[in-house]
Amino acid sequence: MPVNITQNQLDTWVSEAEQGYDLEALKKRGRGRPGRGTDPAQVVAVRLTADELSALDRLAAEKHLTRSELVRQAISALTAA
Repeated sequence: MPVNITQNQLDTWVSEAEQGYDLEALKKRGRGRPGRGTDPAQVVAVRLTADELSALDRLAAEKHLTRSELVRQAISALTAA
């Protein structure tokens, strides 16, 4: 898909490239979502019925949490020793 850019924008990009980039700064930029700990997190798929999903969303909204945050809290509460 063609993208329209101005000559001024192209000149700016060329100038930046000719000056070089700070590779250390580029390496520090993370990719993806921020981590939740020192180890990589795993994604777990769970099938929910429409009623279960509605109840989850309703409770998450009441508590001002995301679905994921609510599920993590529930797991922590159920597995706490």
